[in-house]
Amino acid sequence: MDSTTENVIIVGVDGSEPSRSALRWALRQAEHTGAEVRAVVAWEYPAFYSWEGGPMPPDDFQQAAERNMNDAVDAVAGPGSAVQRVVVHGHSAQALLEAAEGAQLLVVGSRGHGGFYRTLLGSVSQRCAVHAKCPVVIVRD
Repeated sequence: MDSTTENVIIVGVDGSEPSRSALRWALRQAEHTGAEVRAVVAWEYPAFYSWEGGPMPPDDFQQAAERNMNDAVDAVAGPGSAVQRVVVHGHSAQALLEAAEGAQLLVVGSRGHGGFYRTLLGSVSQRCAVHAKCPVVIVRD
């Protein structure tokens, strides 16, 4: 680890089972390295959403993402754990790539909520593997 690398593991957590597996892996790795674990979830307005009467008020999207992440972190690490929790508005892959700049490691599940059923690698995990400036671990369920 060089002087510009932060001793932190970024993990993408969207509430899906693959992301929970990624969080479990990241927590075990953090025990070995002494790193902090930072869970990141990103949210976007759905393509069908409009300001003229979308299905949910805008704040509900952020709250739903935060709730999914909190439920996953609490289930895996326990309530009151030291896992830092970050909610970001934007595309998931881009948010993870930005969060991982200067990090020791980026950990993602093989696919999340947005993947086509039975795909081996989701678009977010693939983009992270190709573009991250730190090592990336992709955890299969």
